[in-house]
Amino acid sequence: QAQLVESGGGLVQAGGSLRLSCAASGRTFSSKAMGWFRQAPGKEREFVVDISSLGGSTYYADSVKGRFTISRDNAKNTVYLQMNSLKPEDTAVYYCAQSKVSWATHRRIDYIYWGQGTPVTVSS
Repeated sequence: QAQLVESGGGLVQAGGSLRLSCAASGRTFSSKAMGWFRQAPGKEREFVVDISSLGGSTYYADSVKGRFTISRDNAKNTVYLQMNSLKPEDTAVYYCAQSKVSWATHRRIDYIYWGQGTPVTVSS
């Protein structure tokens, strides 16, 4: 069983940047895809980006493509989300999740372990 802990959220002005981190426990990290999801107030949780187990494949939601970058360090059991050119509509709680498969997948049903979330607020 994996435990995921996100960090790096906070308050930033529009156009600014943040880098989120997700540290994972357990021995399966390097064999599983990882993803980031977000949930804005009053909205459903939505997919943001994912990365395959070895980092060779990624998939971005259209809303963040070109602004966000996912990466992972399997030696450190950590996945990162670099967020640039932030917009007020990026405001949400961001969740890290570990998939049950090794390939990149945007299907929420494929993710079985979740972090507690880290809040990101982008002011205009």
